[in-house]
Amino acid sequence: MVDYVLAAAARTQAAAMIRELEAARPGAVDRLAQGALAELRTWPELTVLDVEENLAEQGCSVAGAYDFGPPPHLSVAGSASHARRDFTALHELGHHLQKNSFPLMNAFTREPDGGVLLEDAACDAFAAEILLPASLVEQHLDAKGPTASAIARLWRASSASRMAVCVRAAQRLPAPGHVFLLDATGCLAFAASHGLPPVRRGSFQGDMPVIDRAVAGSGHAQGRTQVRYRDGILGRELHIDVAPMGGYVVAVLVTDSAPWRAFAPPTSDTGPQSREYICANCDEEYSSFEPACPRCRIPRCPECTRCACPPRVAERQCPSCFTLHPPAMFPPVGDRCHNCA
Repeated sequence: MVDYVLAAAARTQAAAMIRELEAARPGAVDRLAQGALAELRTWPELTVLDVEENLAEQGCSVAGAYDFGPPPHLSVAGSASHARRDFTALHELGHHLQKNSFPLMNAFTREPDGGVLLEDAACDAFAAEILLPASLVEQHLDAKGPTASAIARLWRASSASRMAVCVRAAQRLPAPGHVFLLDATGCLAFAASHGLPPVRRGSFQGDMPVIDRAVAGSGHAQGRTQVRYRDGILGRELHIDVAPMGGYVVAVLVTDSAPWRAFAPPTSDTGPQSREYICANCDEEYSSFEPACPRCRIPRCPECTRCACPPRVAERQCPSCFTLHPPAMFPPVGDRCHNCA
């Protein structure tokens, strides 16, 4: 329910952003739809920077970043396609609008996380709404829900990026699910989720059977699959439909009501599946949903609270030089370090 509420709130916030933008700059929405980057470069209050993709990673769902400043500026990965850069620029403009408007920021006060998730989801919805008007979407996506082939047709009929099309398609999913954009290796280039926890961009999904069959073959595949969250945790089984999309594949995943099937009952709600571990310290068998240790890649054992990293040797402070030293720097007897003894 929380994810449904977030998706609805994001669409409401995006509509408010568009109204506020049009009130401040009449005709800006149409100009942005024709060329977001070109339009934004004419705004004196904003600076648009072209950066390398790894420098644009700021936790957004896109390869871009927004800096509040002053002066405020948008960073967009220069190596991306023109359509993808326009979507990214609009996403980052969404951050700019929300961070500079008290009426828009009021929506964050109702969110349990202070609006962190809502702000980013609203940026995606705002960008997709500008680039893909409802009339065009209605022509290609059936009221029963999108199929992967229909999403690919919508992309070819528009000038919008693949990401914008995925966001619009996810808004029309008939049940909880995702719309994935995957590269030729099965890595997740972009994901738009509806009613299920979001999946991290860059995560490898290529060994999931249906996805593997699609990327290794014609790009088309259907069936059931799970998706991988962080640390190898698997989500519930989902109905999946995959189709090629200009060098990528697009996948639609839903819990039930799959529009490409005559009968698609709800899949088993097994929930996330944690990995099993044996503690290297106390030999306890345990399962964990906690983040893995960045060094040993093993989450902490709930019994002894330790991961697989070797215990760190406690340092001591010398009372003379007030420096922290490892135990080897102290003599067997005495509290001063070898340098001060």
